[in-house]
Amino acid sequence: MKTRLPAAALAACLLASTTAWAAVTVRYYNRDSREHTWSAVCSGVKTSVTFGKSQTASVTIQGSGPCTVQTDVGPVVLKGGEHLEIKDGRITVQ
Repeated sequence: MKTRLPAAALAACLLASTTAWAAVTVRYYNRDSREHTWSAVCSGVKTSVTFGKSQTASVTIQGSGPCTVQTDVGPVVLKGGEHLEIKDGRITVQ
């Protein structure tokens, strides 16, 4: 009984910390000379994601994937690890 309680506490901590680290990270190249901020839904949680203007960078969206980013031209589903190109307000997965 003495070993079960610490083992159960450790398992609970590991499960809680796994969900805290959940995120979707993508690399992008924004060819547009303007910044884009769109809404995203990850694990049922709505948030926003911003892609900086005229730059290559990475962005992390908090929440476990897949995430759906609602752009001006329609939704894009991201699982993480994708390389994106943004041109004329449209996301293309490379």
